[in-house]
Amino acid sequence: MIEGEYDYIIVGAGTAGCVLANRLTEDPSVRVLLLEAGGKDNYHWIHVPVGYLFCMGNPRTDWMMTTAPEPELNGRSLAYPRGKVLGGCSSINGMIYMRGQSADYDSWRQMGNAGWGWDDVLPYFKKSEDSYRGGSDLHGTGGEWKVSRQRLKWDILDAFRDAAEEFGIPRSGDFNDGSNEGSGYFDVNQSKGIRWSAAKGFLRPALKRPNLRLVTGALTKRVLFDGNHVNRVEFTMGAETHIAKARREVLLASGAVNSPKLLELSGIGDPEILGKHGIEVRHALPGVGSNLQDHLQIRTVFRVSGALTLNQVANSVAGKMRMGLQYLVSRTGPLSMAPSQLGIFSRSSPDVATPDLEYHVQPLSTDKLGDPLHPYPAITVSVCNLRPESRGTCHLASADPDSPPDIRLNYLSAERDRQIALASVQQARQIMGAKALARYAPEEILPGPSLSKPDQIMTSIGDIATTIFHPVGTCKMGQDDRAVVDERLKVRGISGLRVVDASIMPNIVSGNTASPVVMIAEKASDMIKWPKVQR
Repeated sequence: MIEGEYDYIIVGAGTAGCVLANRLTEDPSVRVLLLEAGGKDNYHWIHVPVGYLFCMGNPRTDWMMTTAPEPELNGRSLAYPRGKVLGGCSSINGMIYMRGQSADYDSWRQMGNAGWGWDDVLPYFKKSEDSYRGGSDLHGTGGEWKVSRQRLKWDILDAFRDAAEEFGIPRSGDFNDGSNEGSGYFDVNQSKGIRWSAAKGFLRPALKRPNLRLVTGALTKRVLFDGNHVNRVEFTMGAETHIAKARREVLLASGAVNSPKLLELSGIGDPEILGKHGIEVRHALPGVGSNLQDHLQIRTVFRVSGALTLNQVANSVAGKMRMGLQYLVSRTGPLSMAPSQLGIFSRSSPDVATPDLEYHVQPLSTDKLGDPLHPYPAITVSVCNLRPESRGTCHLASADPDSPPDIRLNYLSAERDRQIALASVQQARQIMGAKALARYAPEEILPGPSLSKPDQIMTSIGDIATTIFHPVGTCKMGQDDRAVVDERLKVRGISGLRVVDASIMPNIVSGNTASPVVMIAEKASDMIKWPKVQR
C-alpha cells in the first residue's frame, strides 16, 4: 500500500531526489517515500551517450515544455527539455562534470547564506565523486558519481584549442579546481563509455534497502498543511488520488521549473499569482517562481576544409555502420560522445575578475538543434554568458497540475547581457581567425560573415541563440524578502518543508549545473540528518 506514514517524502526522483533517497535511507530506521511523475530509466537511448539526441524532444523521457515567446530572441518560443524519467535531467543531459568557480559559492555565503562558501561545499563535491583523477585535496574516489575522461578526440578540436592559446587563453588540466579558466576536454559523467546518471549512481543501490519505497507515474498535486506545518502530500496515479503522510519532512526535489509550480499549487507563493488562478493563499512568499536564470548559448558555425567532423561520418551509411560497430566493440567513437567535447572558459573583457564566457565546441553542425547535420564538414562554437543579469519567472499557467508552467526567461533583457553577447561572437570570430586554424580555411556560416554592425549581429543572435538547459533560482536561498528558503533549505515561515534542487541557487554558477545539484543534495542530506549541526 502506497498510502501511509513515512519519515520523509521526496517529490521528484531527478538528480537531487536520487541523492536524497540514497543518503536518507542509510539509516535503516528511517522510512522514505520517493515519488516520481515520470517513468523508469529503461529506454536504451538513455544509456548511450549520443542518445541525448533521442531523449530530448521525446515525450517518453522529456516533459516537452516550451518557453513563452522571448522578446529579445525575435519572439521565438524555445523547446525547454526537462527529464521525465528516473534520474531526471541527469538521464538526458550533456553529462559534463562541472562545479563552477569558487567565487560563485563564496558570493552565496557573502549574501548571508552561512555554510555555502567554496570551502564549505568542496567536501560535498568530493564526497560523491569517483574520479579517474584519483583522490586529492580537490577530488574524491569511491563515491557514487562517476567522473571519466572522454573516450575520443578530434584533430579539428585540438586545433581550436591551439587557436585559443594563440588568442591568449591558457590550457587547463582541470576545470574543477575552483578556477575553470582555460581550455580542455570536459570531464564527463560516464562509466566505460556509458552514461552515468544519478539514478544509476545513487538510486539503484538505495532501492536494495527495504526502507525506500519508489513510486513512478505519481504526479504530485500539492502538499497539505496541518496549521503552518506541512505533513502530507497529495498525488495521483492515473485516475486515483492518494495521500501520504510525512512524520518528519516533505522534500521538494522537482527542479527549478516544477518545484515553484508545486509550491504555488499548494498555496505558497505570491498572493497575486495565486489569486489569478483561484488558489487559496496558505502562505505568502512573493519570491516563489521569480529570479529564474539560465545560460543562453549563441551557436556560431564555421565550415572547414580538410578536417574530419561528425557531419561526414554520420551522413554516410558506411560511417553510421562504423560508429555502431566501434561502440559495440569498445564503447568508444562518436556514439560515446558527450554533446560537447572541448570546453573553453574565457573573459569577455579584461575588466572581468573571473571567466564569464563558456564555450562548448563540437565537431558537428546543424542549422538549429534537432535539424539534420550539414552535408559538409563544419564545427559549432557555442558560447554563453556564465553570469547573466537578466532574470525571468516561472509561474503557474493554470491551476491544473497537469498543465505546464509559464516559463519566461527574459533572455538578453539586461543591457550588460547584450554587450557580452556581442563580445562573445567577436571573440569566437577572432579565435577562428587564428593561425592555428588557417590550414582548415574556416568559413563562417552563422551568424554570417556579412554581419558586422552591432544591430545586425544582435538580430542574428535573436535568431540562433538557445537555452543550454541550466534553469536555476526560482526558489532562491537567502535572507531578503524575495528569498524562498533559508540557508538550511527550509521554506521560510513553514515547518516540515524544504526545497532541494537547482531552484535554491541565489545566483547561477559559472558552469554546467548537474554536479552542483548533486552537491546541494549531499549537503541537504547532512543538514536533515543532523539538524543541530551547522553544515
